[in-house]
Amino acid sequence: MHDLPALMALLAGSLGVTAVARRIGLSAPLALVVVGLAVSSIPGVPDYALDPDVVLLLILPPLLYSAALNSSTIGIRANLRPIGLLAFGLVLFTTAVAGAIAWWLVPDLPVSAALVLGAVLAPPDAVAAISIGRRLGLPRKIMTVLSGESLVNDATALTAYRVAVAAAVGVGSSLLGGVGMFLIATVGGVVIGYAIGWLVQRIRRLLRDDLLESATGLIVPFFAYLLAEEVGASGVLAVVVAGLYLGHHATSGSAATRLQDRAVWSAADTLLEAVVFALIGLQLRNVAESVSLDLGPLLVAGLALTAGVVLARVVWVFLVMYLPELLRGRRPSWRDKVVVSWAGMRGVVSLAAASAIPTATLSGEPFPHRSEVLFLTFFVTLATLLLHGSTLPWLINKLDVRGTEDYTDALAEAEAQHNAARAARERLDELAAESALPENAVEQLRSAAQQRSNQAWERLGRSSDEVGESPTAAYRRLRGEMLAAERAVFVQFRDNRRIDDEVLRRVMHQLDLEELWLSRD
Repeated sequence: MHDLPALMALLAGSLGVTAVARRIGLSAPLALVVVGLAVSSIPGVPDYALDPDVVLLLILPPLLYSAALNSSTIGIRANLRPIGLLAFGLVLFTTAVAGAIAWWLVPDLPVSAALVLGAVLAPPDAVAAISIGRRLGLPRKIMTVLSGESLVNDATALTAYRVAVAAAVGVGSSLLGGVGMFLIATVGGVVIGYAIGWLVQRIRRLLRDDLLESATGLIVPFFAYLLAEEVGASGVLAVVVAGLYLGHHATSGSAATRLQDRAVWSAADTLLEAVVFALIGLQLRNVAESVSLDLGPLLVAGLALTAGVVLARVVWVFLVMYLPELLRGRRPSWRDKVVVSWAGMRGVVSLAAASAIPTATLSGEPFPHRSEVLFLTFFVTLATLLLHGSTLPWLINKLDVRGTEDYTDALAEAEAQHNAARAARERLDELAAESALPENAVEQLRSAAQQRSNQAWERLGRSSDEVGESPTAAYRRLRGEMLAAERAVFVQFRDNRRIDDEVLRRVMHQLDLEELWLSRD
């Protein structure tokens, strides 16, 4: 797809569907896939063939980097065992299960090509599951496990895919060689990502320029990915580790940089995720046209593969993750494990990897059943998205799996806010004792510190429906009305040419920052 109007239609249409889905409370990824399927069947619609280089080089790195920036390094460390079992063990297990099913059901499919398909189908895409979980209030531990899995499982699957493709095209790769390639990719990706994160953090400190710091962050995912891939390491792991490092150390940067980064990456995520899920649906025509064999046996194989990858996740979660905890005397929640086992939607990485399969082997012969592999990948991706995406909300509600962190978070925040306010007042008293300060300014600052502390404690009380509007809520509402009145006056002065647009932008920025603070909850 190189048609500019078609690209603009894709971007605008994806955002439009996302906006409508959010407005009416639907899962945006699911809605985008369904609309994409419908649009792909309309005659005259441009060809939106998936370019694997675009996905793997331009879409995947920024999505992974943004997710890593917003992930909790502490939370991931606390859940390393379940994340590792899902991101490494389950991916390899699913590769073997899917490969065996494909080898058995697809006539004349070599074992190496079957394993290529298995690696392609192995990594779930947690974007849809996480968006559903966030909307329905899943426990934080489940969200951390699913997020951590999605950050790493692509690296495992793509490395296994690389080994399988090498064997399929005739390069040759022994079991020991495959293990060595996997270790090099993993260790190399981690080392390169950590080094880039450390270096960028030091560069940002030297820059001391908010715009340059944010601009530097924009190139990090692409630089990390390309550098790691160039030396044979995992670009995915390099991007993830760099993002985790920079996200964990973001508190050492400036407030302006943090605000800019959050806004930029949130907008980028929304656009890229919308385009990705729309592209999945739009592949229907290309995939259907590429198949040369009878669709009947392929549909049977697709259904079997879908059942295989779904059941492989369920079996792995309960036999490898749940049962050992039970045997050690712990009492893990089986409901949590059910939700985790049902969050196995496949995504665009599977389609991109399938599209990147070479067309020929080293001997010049066509890659065995390449079009069938692409069709089965599309079938399983679509089936898991529709199956899990449509039933996961019902399952969460049926099992009543809900997070209980709201109160504990509010209590911890209130305690931290109380200590922070006390430290602020003590520092203010020290500064007042060192030099003469305007008494009015000191009292205003002391009052502001106390207000922030009171505001945190107020959230622990009963709801406004029971006790009426709290002082903090009343302050926010009234100050919001005042800001709207101030903004209207400034706009009127600009329209009457009494102030310049530059002046308006400056004062609007100040008002916007205050309004952002008022509406932070």
